[in-house]
Amino acid sequence: MRRPSRTDTGTGTGTGTGTGTGTGSGRLAAVDAVRGLAVLGMFAVHVGPGPRPEGAGHLLVAADGRAPALFTLLAGFSLALAQRGRTPAELPDGWARRYRPLLIRCAVLAGLGLLLAALWPGILVILAFFAVYFLAAEPFTRLSTPALTAVAGVSVAAGPLLSFLLGPVFGSEASGRGAVPELTALAGWDGLGRMLCELLLTGAYPLATYFPYVLVGLALGRLCDLRERRVARRMALWGTAAATAGYGTAWVAAHVLGGRERLLDTVAARHPEALGAADPVREVLRGQFGAVPSTSWDWLLVADPYSQTPLETIGNAGVGCALIGLFVLAARSRAGARVLRPLTALGTMALSAYVLHALVLAGPAHGAASWGALAGFAGVALATAWGWQRLWADGPLRRGPLEHLLRLAAQGRPAASVVRSAPTRVGDGA
Repeated sequence: MRRPSRTDTGTGTGTGTGTGTGTGSGRLAAVDAVRGLAVLGMFAVHVGPGPRPEGAGHLLVAADGRAPALFTLLAGFSLALAQRGRTPAELPDGWARRYRPLLIRCAVLAGLGLLLAALWPGILVILAFFAVYFLAAEPFTRLSTPALTAVAGVSVAAGPLLSFLLGPVFGSEASGRGAVPELTALAGWDGLGRMLCELLLTGAYPLATYFPYVLVGLALGRLCDLRERRVARRMALWGTAAATAGYGTAWVAAHVLGGRERLLDTVAARHPEALGAADPVREVLRGQFGAVPSTSWDWLLVADPYSQTPLETIGNAGVGCALIGLFVLAARSRAGARVLRPLTALGTMALSAYVLHALVLAGPAHGAASWGALAGFAGVALATAWGWQRLWADGPLRRGPLEHLLRLAAQGRPAASVVRSAPTRVGDGA
């Protein structure tokens, strides 16, 4: 998301998967294709015109708020795929061998995030937040599937509620949220404390409201065996039902049960700076990003982009689940796999694409916001990723330069990585 509107779709710590058309590699390629679609959604938010619900603008509306959620959901889903089939005996012995790769990868991601934020590309860089997600996810990967599913379900409500209740405690009841960690915070203890608070609660993509996507993705990856067509169909149907339930309930709460009128009264009393906007409710949420405003319980019943309420989380997770199911079904045929191939190539290189686009936005394309800029970014990214994959079809760099360097730096099992792409996803990052 652009920094002024705080809509970064953060990225790409995905991991690439194979691009073959067989049942095994095809299902993994489909997950990478979903990630590639999320990359395009990121471009739409960062360099496209403002999202307006008219004509082609509906595409931008669809991407707004869902791209970072989709990336984060895929991170958890890929972690589950990375672990599938592994027994305790196959895990590395000793603390260092087991956790060192994860710590190194997270440190590299955090460092990249801080450096990109220092360049001020005009977007809210999510990489440092992803480092925290992967660190936090490790204990949950040890839970049984029933326990993990229960924890994921509870987190969807508990995370946003925690954000709502703790806002006043940290002095951000009505404002003061949505920042990203920056290098200057490392200069002193006060800055480090502020950075920790941003990463966990008050930042643009805080653990409290975005980590539920990781847990939901992890649970889905455990529960859904994509090798079975019927499972992919069920994911498409369940996801559609969840999205309808989340967004639909929010609409009923706002327009039938009077929630929007009560929120407008709250805006007038507690957020007067937003009254001049075309949509005062949306304007308040644009200043909160990943946090839930703490000025009215009715905020917990909206599902607007970046509101990060339980209903938006359910809706966004449903969209992600449905897309995975639909893309896996499409990839089962040669024609479908061929159509998805450009997206698959881009999805395997999501981290490289994210970092490169941030560098471009920090330089020659700073402030870009037009259909032409969006077409240029999307076209160049798809063509470059496709060409790179062909150039390195049998080489170690096939999954992207930064992805390869990250794996070399960690020199450990990819299953705990942020950017990995083998037949096992983020932690593997599908």
